[in-house]
Amino acid sequence: MNRKLTISIGADVYHGLHALMRRGNIGRFLENLARPYVCDDALAAGYRNLAADERREREADEWTEAHLPTLDDEAW
Repeated sequence: MNRKLTISIGADVYHGLHALMRRGNIGRFLENLARPYVCDDALAAGYRNLAADERREREADEWTEAHLPTLDDEAW
């Protein structure tokens, strides 16, 4: 369910938003910016999407193995 919100912003930001996003898309743009900060579900969904990317997970594992010391290293 969408809700209407009235906010006050500076004239330069207002004109910049209209120039960049065009009328009708500003609300979606601002919502996408705010969502990660105010909705836990968006953050969790982001992490789920990252974890589902098998290639990215494999690359992350390879990087970790190459750059972090193992239990056999003297650094521990």
